[in-house]
Amino acid sequence: MNDRIRRKKEEEMTISILNEHDAEAYQELRLKALQNNPEAFGSTYEREAAFSRSFVEERLRPSDDKFTMGAWVDGELGGIVTFVRETSPKMAHKGNIFGMFVSPDMRGRSVGRSLLEELLQHVKGLDGLEQINLTVVSDNEPAKRLYTSAGFKVFGVEKHGLKFGGSYYDEDWMVLKL
Repeated sequence: MNDRIRRKKEEEMTISILNEHDAEAYQELRLKALQNNPEAFGSTYEREAAFSRSFVEERLRPSDDKFTMGAWVDGELGGIVTFVRETSPKMAHKGNIFGMFVSPDMRGRSVGRSLLEELLQHVKGLDGLEQINLTVVSDNEPAKRLYTSAGFKVFGVEKHGLKFGGSYYDEDWMVLKL
């Protein structure tokens, strides 16, 4: 009998709304996202690598209608997601999810699910918010499974929604009715 006992270290995960003090960690993970999955985002690494520290700090300054959540795993920022509510009076019943990313070394640990669940819990308290929209690259099956499991439904497909490196990527448009 092998008397070694293997124990999986319990990871400590904290989900929080990021602010200007998190700018360095956020920018590092955001640039990693743009390098690892450039086809999945509307922005580029080159564009965002040029952003000043003050620009990133302002980007992270939360309000009731705009915030970025981060998942901290054992003190390291391992996932991010941004929520932005529409500001037009005729569209203020809608919000959007942007820029969701989980670091490759954090995947498979429920980081994305925890982030999405926390974001949804938070926005359900916003007065007058009725639906949340997002887009996801059509062939990103893990992300689509996550969104579908949270109740999002595809309502359209934008052919050639993104173009990167000479290739086109279709995007599924998804909605969650609150």
